[in-house]
Amino acid sequence: MGLNTIRALFDKHTITVYQAYNKNIAQLAVNSQTFVSPPFKKERMTWIKPSFLWMMYRSGWATKENQEHILAIKIKRAGFEWALANACLSHFDSKLYSSYEEWKNLLSRLPVRVQWDPERDLKFNSLNYRTIQIGLSGIAVDLYITNWITEITDISDLCIKTKQVLIDGKISQAMDMLPKEETYPLPDTIADKIR
Repeated sequence: MGLNTIRALFDKHTITVYQAYNKNIAQLAVNSQTFVSPPFKKERMTWIKPSFLWMMYRSGWATKENQEHILAIKIKRAGFEWALANACLSHFDSKLYSSYEEWKNLLSRLPVRVQWDPERDLKFNSLNYRTIQIGLSGIAVDLYITNWITEITDISDLCIKTKQVLIDGKISQAMDMLPKEETYPLPDTIADKIR
């Protein structure tokens, strides 16, 4: 598998990440413009994904149980970069950690997990680079819901429409419906930390 690459929809101040939830959690989040506990469980790790197509792959175009509502969440770039600066890979990597023990120690201490998975195309085929998933826990979840989020939009209808256009064989029209994701300019110090 090729390079680890963060591709995302972003502007000067924010980056868009995606999460999938059931109707109850999603509607309350949209109405409140943050996640409300309960039904949102702050004590659980919450995974955010900057890749729209990886989110579609994971949720089956918003059809899997408890993933029927796809939320596009704009968060502050400063928060996104804080998360990655305070992250540990979800699996041991000998090129990054001097020992398994060092990795296990960081894993227990740091509030953020990073996982790299093969990016997907419109038909969910694996691409030759990996995309990031970011797991937030503890203080990272608190910061996420109280400070980082600037806007939450339910984009489930767009997801379902895009899937239908794809089923109809209109590939170029489906491509035009996707968010315009570009390579995210992560500072080198953070990029090196998460490979």
